[in-house]
Amino acid sequence: MAEQHPASCAARMRDRAETEGWPAEQAAATIAQCCSVSPLRAHRLARGWTLKQAVDAYRTMTQNVAWAARVDQEQLRIWETRPTRRPRAQTIDLLCRLYGTSAEGLGLSGDYSPAPTSTASMPAIPDLHRNAGPAAFAPQLAADALDQVLDRTRHGVDRTLARATVSPTQLDLLEERLLDLRRQYLVTAPVPMLGLMLPDLDEIQLLAAERQPATVQMRLSEMTAVLATLVADALMKVGRLRQSRAWYATARAAADDSTNTDLRARVRAQAAMLPYYYGPLGTAVALSREARILARHHFTPTGAFAAAAEARALARHGDTTRAHEAIRRSRDAFDRASPGDPDDAFAFPERRLLLYLSGALTYLGNTHEAERIQTRALTLYGSHGGIDPALLHLEQAICLARERRLSEACQLATSAYLELPADQRTELLGARAHDVLTSIPERMRSAPAARELGEALALPTSGK
Repeated sequence: MAEQHPASCAARMRDRAETEGWPAEQAAATIAQCCSVSPLRAHRLARGWTLKQAVDAYRTMTQNVAWAARVDQEQLRIWETRPTRRPRAQTIDLLCRLYGTSAEGLGLSGDYSPAPTSTASMPAIPDLHRNAGPAAFAPQLAADALDQVLDRTRHGVDRTLARATVSPTQLDLLEERLLDLRRQYLVTAPVPMLGLMLPDLDEIQLLAAERQPATVQMRLSEMTAVLATLVADALMKVGRLRQSRAWYATARAAADDSTNTDLRARVRAQAAMLPYYYGPLGTAVALSREARILARHHFTPTGAFAAAAEARALARHGDTTRAHEAIRRSRDAFDRASPGDPDDAFAFPERRLLLYLSGALTYLGNTHEAERIQTRALTLYGSHGGIDPALLHLEQAICLARERRLSEACQLATSAYLELPADQRTELLGARAHDVLTSIPERMRSAPAARELGEALALPTSGK
């Protein structure tokens, strides 16, 4: 590399770039050529940053990115001055965000080999020391024959179409990690689960932000929709309703972007849970019906899930006739579909079907059939802990309350609530346990068992 110019040279060019309104890429490229510095350093100098200022900006930008590499001034200096020492691909993505450019713009693209990129086919960057005027930066179209311009442009388009920052193997590994998260979700409390999911979601978004082939982009959108749905569900469980609603909207947008019809239906059926528990019920009915319509021509567990979600929303909304019709549809769809892996949070095994039907039958007032289904579902859950079995016990308590077995109802609800670990005793379970209390005639809520349930519900919940 030629002898580097003093910092004042870069400062003069930076001042001229600001005066003449050059794009940041042009200013950095000019500094790199004139001052004989790497493109990475040139981008820093084009902004007038010291090493410390650049590192501070990087740390501020990545303070909520758990997997971001720790960068100090010495590490950045090494990357700027030693071409054989390059950051990892994920760190390159972050540096691109920091400087608002591409990996090529930072001189860190390609296979990350130390060989310099040929600039033979690139237009020369003007030398500012020759006092070149604005005309020196005009496009060179007039000097080129039309066919040369066409060929050069087409080659650039072809390179863009062929460029991808993620390989099929990398996508497969991401999907394997996502499947592990879906399994962990069933046995992990919501708050720690959020800590496990968000770093992977950040990584997927860094990849999706780059230009990818359509098939790759669709897979990334599918992964985004799945993770965003689980994040929304976890937030709903801990009572962060505004954030949960926003994440469900993000999940729906990602699912729609993927064009995967079954996933689009699944996300909507899952999103119906929030208004089912917290209102408005009309939204729960509308979302689950939309999911059922999307899934109606596909014999998948999603069709059964959507119909079961619609059934319990209609039952709670007081639409008895259509609730019974939805129950029949859900059972028929489930009989015609493969339930999938019961240890996958995105599957819909029999125990989850029965959980939904339990809610529908409870609000339809068919307590005897509801109790039969609840017993069967709890048998299928077995030793599987977590929120779903607790919800079934609370619905058993609601049925007992409706049969005027008030002490039994309150005792069952209290034990179901308190036997869970504190980090799984969420706002959602508290809301469902309150439903047990509201099922008891007001004049009887001062009974000892009811007071004990009320005291249990006054305990802090997870996520608050």
